[in-house]
Amino acid sequence: MVTFVTSLDSLSHVSMKGNPRNGIMTVNNFGLCFIVQSGVTFGLAGLFWPDKFMPLFEILMFPWAASCRAIRANGIAAIGLSLLLLIARLAGHR
Repeated sequence: MVTFVTSLDSLSHVSMKGNPRNGIMTVNNFGLCFIVQSGVTFGLAGLFWPDKFMPLFEILMFPWAASCRAIRANGIAAIGLSLLLLIARLAGHR
């Protein structure tokens, strides 16, 4: 079943159920959770398999030489940032 709206005047009697801000907050929470999960994923991958990330870091750190030590440090920093975001999310700060 398809509904076509021919004019905006006919929408004046339509009421929105619920608070539309709840949908926006849900999307923001989903985005934050996705960022936290991505940070943990790439951080752990950088710790366990730094040699797999070596070509990417050679491009990202062009003037400097990429090393396993730098990749591991970046992995630890990504995990730390993810934990800070998770704590901020659990504390309710947005």
